[in-house]
Amino acid sequence: MTKARLFRLWLVLGSAFMILLIIVYWDSAGAAHFYLHTSFSRPHAGPPLPTPGPDRDRELTADSDVEFLDKFLGASVKQSDLPIKETEQPPAPGSMEESVRGYDWSPRDARRSPDQGRQQAERRSVLRGFCANSSLAFPTKERAFDDIPNSELSHLIVDDRHGAIYCYVPKVACTNWKRVMIVLSGSLLHRGAPYRDPLRIPREHVHNASAHLTFNKFWRRYGKLSRHLMKVKLKKYTKFLFVRDPFVRLISAFRSKFELENEEFYRKFAVPMLRLYANHTSLPASAREAFRAGLKVSFANFIQYLLDPHTEKLAPFNEHWRQVYRLCHPCQIDYDFVGKLETLDEDAAQLLQLLQVDRHLRFPPSYRNRTASSWEEDWFAKIPLAWRQQLYKLYEADFVLFGYPKPENLLRD
Repeated sequence: MTKARLFRLWLVLGSAFMILLIIVYWDSAGAAHFYLHTSFSRPHAGPPLPTPGPDRDRELTADSDVEFLDKFLGASVKQSDLPIKETEQPPAPGSMEESVRGYDWSPRDARRSPDQGRQQAERRSVLRGFCANSSLAFPTKERAFDDIPNSELSHLIVDDRHGAIYCYVPKVACTNWKRVMIVLSGSLLHRGAPYRDPLRIPREHVHNASAHLTFNKFWRRYGKLSRHLMKVKLKKYTKFLFVRDPFVRLISAFRSKFELENEEFYRKFAVPMLRLYANHTSLPASAREAFRAGLKVSFANFIQYLLDPHTEKLAPFNEHWRQVYRLCHPCQIDYDFVGKLETLDEDAAQLLQLLQVDRHLRFPPSYRNRTASSWEEDWFAKIPLAWRQQLYKLYEADFVLFGYPKPENLLRD
């Protein structure tokens, strides 16, 4: 009996020692061993999808460190191997989807201007300045990173191979940035090999959660060590996000989710909106039937839904119209790069150069979203002034933090 107790005591002490050893290792080495850049503050990316060589140094990669932790903690890490089609084709010219999304698949050659470095410094300075400025108040601004619920970290995609963390914002070129992250991380396989061409990854798999390693998955994989590992990666990795004018993003979200037949959004959002704000009591069961009957959510109905205090009592805003500060936590995470959709081509080229993958990877030629800022006055023309003012207050933090001017022309008679 005594021997059994001693064995259990030795097992507990041994386990505690091993955990302490891992913590000490991550504190001292951090992510410096992830990609053989121990002399730098954050890893600089090498070529995407490198082929392991015979030399010993190449074995000391992010994958080896993560695999060790996974085996120790009993987690399983697998790359997705989903059945996929060869290429994605743009919608047919003249189709409703093409009209709403505004596809343009022609390649573009973006060149970095000398002012882009200064532009990035200004964007980051504005962001940090208002996060520290007490004159701008919004929910969650003052909370610490440790206080962010795990469920709110699902938009932070991690690429350990190149030391990158991307916070994706829907309606801001996130489909193609997710494609880029899949190529960089090698997280999705086709016929046993990782993708090398972003545009060969079908859209339906790009948005499959299993194709990405996100912060909200860390708890399941690393348990109590998860927050510590997140902080290590946030300190060492290049963190980036892309944003756009908040009102234009709302218009884009409305167009893609309510002007196109979308069964999921019809059932979950359009039906309640039509009942509450358009006084329709009997509605078709499907979006197709509703569209044929001419029953569509109006932009005014959508604004009413956003402003209704009961909306978020039922559930948080959908990610397509949720504020960026709630998706990406810019006052808790010190982003290294703030891209904008308005300067997408230039910013994408600059970011890939920052990650040192620009010789191996180009940002995919993508659609030009035709939802332009010049459309704002037309879209908001029939929206009452009081609603516009309330809507601005709802999205004010996104305007201010990311340097978008206050739309004075929409907020006064």
